[in-house]
Amino acid sequence: MEIAYMLIIGFLFILAITDLTVGVSNDAVNFLSAAVGSRAAKLKHVLIVASVGVFIGAAFSSGMMDIARHGIFHPEFFYFSEVMCIFLAVVISDVFLLDLFNSLGLPTSTTVSMVFELLGAACVIAVIKSITGNFPPESADMVRNFMDLLNTDKALTMIISIFLSVAIAFVFGLVVQWISRLIFTFHYRRNLASKIGIFGGIAVTSIIYFMLIKGLKGSTLIPTDVKTYIDENTGMLMFAAFCFFTVLMQILHWCKVNVLKIVVLIGTFSLALAFAGNDLVNFIGVTLAGLSSYQDFTANAMGIAPDAFVMTSLTESAKTPVYFLVGAGAVMVFALCTSEKARKVLQTSINLSSQKNEENDMFGSSPIARNMVRVTTKFVDSISRNTPECVKEWINKRFRPLEEREDVAFDLIRASVNLVLAGLLIAVGTSLKLPLSTTYVTFMVGMGSSLADRAWGRESAVYRVTGVVSVVGGWFITAGAAFILAACVAAIMYYGGMPAMFIMIALVVYLLIHSHIRYKKKNQKEQEDVRAQVIMSSEDKDEVWALLKEHTAETLTRTLTFSAETYKSLFDSFAKDELRPLRSSLIKIIDEKNFMKKMRRFETRGLQRVDESLAFERSTWYHLCTNSCQQMLNTLTRIGEPIKEHTENSFSPLSKEYINEFTPFSRNIYEVLIDINNILATGDYSTANAVSERAKDLKHALATLRKTQTIRLHKNVGSLRMDFVYLNLIQESHELLSEVRNLLRGSNKLFAKAEIIAKPQE
Repeated sequence: MEIAYMLIIGFLFILAITDLTVGVSNDAVNFLSAAVGSRAAKLKHVLIVASVGVFIGAAFSSGMMDIARHGIFHPEFFYFSEVMCIFLAVVISDVFLLDLFNSLGLPTSTTVSMVFELLGAACVIAVIKSITGNFPPESADMVRNFMDLLNTDKALTMIISIFLSVAIAFVFGLVVQWISRLIFTFHYRRNLASKIGIFGGIAVTSIIYFMLIKGLKGSTLIPTDVKTYIDENTGMLMFAAFCFFTVLMQILHWCKVNVLKIVVLIGTFSLALAFAGNDLVNFIGVTLAGLSSYQDFTANAMGIAPDAFVMTSLTESAKTPVYFLVGAGAVMVFALCTSEKARKVLQTSINLSSQKNEENDMFGSSPIARNMVRVTTKFVDSISRNTPECVKEWINKRFRPLEEREDVAFDLIRASVNLVLAGLLIAVGTSLKLPLSTTYVTFMVGMGSSLADRAWGRESAVYRVTGVVSVVGGWFITAGAAFILAACVAAIMYYGGMPAMFIMIALVVYLLIHSHIRYKKKNQKEQEDVRAQVIMSSEDKDEVWALLKEHTAETLTRTLTFSAETYKSLFDSFAKDELRPLRSSLIKIIDEKNFMKKMRRFETRGLQRVDESLAFERSTWYHLCTNSCQQMLNTLTRIGEPIKEHTENSFSPLSKEYINEFTPFSRNIYEVLIDINNILATGDYSTANAVSERAKDLKHALATLRKTQTIRLHKNVGSLRMDFVYLNLIQESHELLSEVRNLLRGSNKLFAKAEIIAKPQE
C-alpha cells in the first residue's frame, strides 16, 4: 500500500510541475501586461526582470503554504487515505481547468481554482463522512455535522476577499489613474520636471514597503532579528527610503534617464515577486501537503491502515524546505520564458486595456454590455450637464489624448499606476495571509485605469465591457467548475479506491496530451499572418499595396468557396430532409460573417496606408467586392433559415418533382461560384466574360422558374408551406447570382490589368 501512495506522491509532483507551467502561462499576464503594453523595454529585458522577481518571490513564499494544509478543512478529523483523495482530486482538477482556459486564451484565477477545488473535494468527503459516521474516535463527540469538518470561517473569509478584490481593484484603478492623469495629462513629458521625483519616490517606496516588508515578512529565509528591527523602525526606514528615492529619481531625470521606465520595470519585478510569493501555494501547496502527509504516515503509522491514521500533523504550520521553493522558482522562470500560451493570454489583457479603439472587438457585443454602456452613458451625460463649463473644459484639456506609437497600447503613466497599485493591493492580501487573486487584482486595476483614461470610447466601449464581462464571467465559471469537478473526482476516487485513483491519473494524462496536440493544431491555424504585420508596419506604399491585394484576394476566395459549399449543402439537406447539416451550416454562416467583418476592417485600415490617389481609385471597387460577399452570406442566411424552420417542424419534405427540377440549377450555380473563385485565386480574368454570361443565363432561367412557381402557388396544388420555401429558394438563388457577378466585376477592377475588364453587369 505504501508503494501505491508513493507512486501517487510522485504523480502529484509531476502534476505540480505541469501546474507550475500551466499556471505561469495563465498568470504571466498579471505582471507582464503593463511593461509589454507600454513598451517600457524590449520583451527579453522585461522577461529577465520578471524572471528574477518570480525566482526571488518563490524562494521567499513559504508563509502561504498553510492554506493548503488547514485553511479549508480541519485535517484532525480526516484519515490519511481521505486527505490523499482530496489532494489528488484538487491537483487533477486544477491542471485540467487551467489548461482549458489557457487554450482558450482567457486569463483565469489560479487562486480561485485552488480554493474552490479544495472546498469541493473536502466538502464531498465531509458529506460522505457525516453520512457514514466515519470519524476518528477521539473527535467523534466534536463533530455534529459535515460543516464542523470544514474550516468555514477561514474559507468564507478567503472567498469574500477574492471576489471583493474585483470591485476594490477596479475602483482603485479608476480613481488613482484619473487623479494621475489630471496631474500629468497625456502630454506628461513636458510636466515631469517638478513632479517626477516625488512620483518616482512614492512609487518605489510603496513597492519596497509592501513587497519587501509586508509581502515577504513571513518567509523563513529572513532572520528573526532583521524582522524585529524592521517592525520597530518601519516609519523611519520608509521615510529614509522616500527621501532617498525622491532625490535619486529627480537626479536621474536631470540626467535624461526615463524615470517612468525605471518605475515600470521595478513595478514589474515587484509584481512578479508578489505573484510568486502569493500564488506559489496554488501550484505546489497541495503537493507539498500531500508529501507531508505521506511522510507522517510512513514515519508514525506503525501498522495502522491508511483509512485509520488521523492527519493531526497537518494542523501544524508548514516548514517548506528551501530547495522545493528554489526548484519551483526555476520551473516558473523556464515556463515564463518559453510558454506560447502566455503570449496569447497576455494579448487578451492588452487588447482590452489598449488606448486604441479599433482593436478591441475580439469578444464581440453582448446585450449585457450594450445595456450597461447605454445606462452609464446617460448617467455620465447627466453629470456633464450639471457641471460648470469651465470645470469641464479644464478636465477635458487634461485628458486630451496624444498620438502614440502604433505598437504602444498605453503610455508609461498608466503602466506605472497599474503596476504600483496592483502590487500594493496584492501585498496587503499576502501580508494578511489571504490568497488574494493576482489575476483579479491586476486585470481589474488595468480595466479601471483604462476607463479612467477614456480608452473606452463610444466606438469601443461595448466591446470592452463585453470582454470584461466575458473574462469575469469566466472567473465565476471557474469557481463553480472547480468546485463541481473536484467534488466529482474526489467522490469517484473515494468509492473506487486505489484503482479509481490510477484510472483518474491515466485520464488526466490523456487529456493533457490531447489538449496539447489540439492546441498546437489550433495555434498553427491562428498564427498571425506575416503579410498583415508587414501591411501595418511597412513604410513602402507599393509593398503595402501588393501585399494588401494578396490578402484581399485570399479573403474573397475564402468567402466564395464557403458560399459555394454552403449553398450546395443547404439544397442537399433540404432535398434529403436532414436537419443537422442545416443547423451546422447556419452556425458556420454566422462565423463567416464575423470573419468577413474583421477582415474588412483590417483591409480598410490597410487601404489607408497605400498611396492616397491609388486608394481613392480602388476603394470603391474594394467596397463593392466586400459588400457583395456580405450580401452573399446574407442571401445564404435567407435561404437556410426558412428551410431549417420547415424541416424542424417536420412539414412536408421537398417533392421529387421539385428536387429533379432544381437539382440542375443547384449544380450549375455551384459550378459558377467555383469558376469565379478560380478566377480570383489565379488572377486570370480571360474567362471572366464567359462565366459572367453563364451566370446571366442562369438568372434568366431562374426568373422563368420563379414565374412557373408563382403560378403553382395560385393554383394551390401541393403543400402551401413547401411551395413558399421553394419559391424563396428560387428568388434568393437569383439574388446570389447577382451578387457574385458584382463580385466578379468589382474584383476585375480591383486586381486585373486595365486592359482586361469583364463586361459590366446588365
